[in-house]
Amino acid sequence: MNDVNEHDDKHALAGEYVLGTLSFAERQALTARLERDPELARAVRAWEERFFPYNALTEPLPPSDFLWPRIERSLGQSRPRVARPGVWQRLGVWRAAAGLGLAASVVMAALLFLRPAAPATPEYMVVLLAPQNQSAGWVVQAANRRQIELIPLGTFEVPEGKALEFWTKADDWQQPVSLGLVEPGQPIRLDLDDLPPLEDNQLFELTMEDATGSPTGLPTGPIEYIGRAVEI
Repeated sequence: MNDVNEHDDKHALAGEYVLGTLSFAERQALTARLERDPELARAVRAWEERFFPYNALTEPLPPSDFLWPRIERSLGQSRPRVARPGVWQRLGVWRAAAGLGLAASVVMAALLFLRPAAPATPEYMVVLLAPQNQSAGWVVQAANRRQIELIPLGTFEVPEGKALEFWTKADDWQQPVSLGLVEPGQPIRLDLDDLPPLEDNQLFELTMEDATGSPTGLPTGPIEYIGRAVEI
C-alpha cells in the first residue's frame, strides 16, 4: 500500500470511529492504536472538529434514568459486561445531541462520503453560528458546486435602516464576495455561476450593513453569523 492510500484509509477509519459505526472490537483496537499513531490521532481530532457544528442545531439534554440501563442490557445480550462503552466516552460530539434524527442523517451522509458506491457530485453543508454565543441561525445547503440554498433556523431582528448581507470567500480568494441582501426568516436559493465552484472549507457569513448593502463592496458591519462549508 502506498502512502497516499494509507493516508486515505486512516482518514476514512477515523471518520467511522468518530461517527461510532465501528464494531466493539474494531473500536477497542483503534483506541489502542491512537496512542502510537499520531497521524491517526490527528485524523480523529479533525473529524471531531468537522462534525462539531452539528451540535449547535440541538439543545444538549442529559440521558434519562432509563437510558443507561437499556444500553447496558443491550450490550449484555451480545458481549460480556464491560464498563460504560468507550463509544459514549469518546464521542463527545454526539453525547450532547438530542436530535437523533439529525445525527442519523449526518451518519448516513458521512458514510456515503467514506464509502461511495460510485462517483457522485459533492454536496456541502454550512452551519452559520453567531460568534457571540455560538447559536445556530442559518444553514447553507448545496447539492452541487454551482447552487446554494440559505435556510433560516429561526427569526432575527434587523434594526431599522439596516440589512443582513450574505458573503462568501474561499481560502485562496483575496477578499470576500457579496451574495446579496438577505430577508430575515426567508430562505433563498442562489446560483454561483459568476464565482469559482464551491469548495470545502469555504467561508460564509452574514454581516449587518446599511439597508442598501455595504457601501464599499466589502463587509463593514459586525458579523452576525459565520461558518465554513463541509463537504459531505
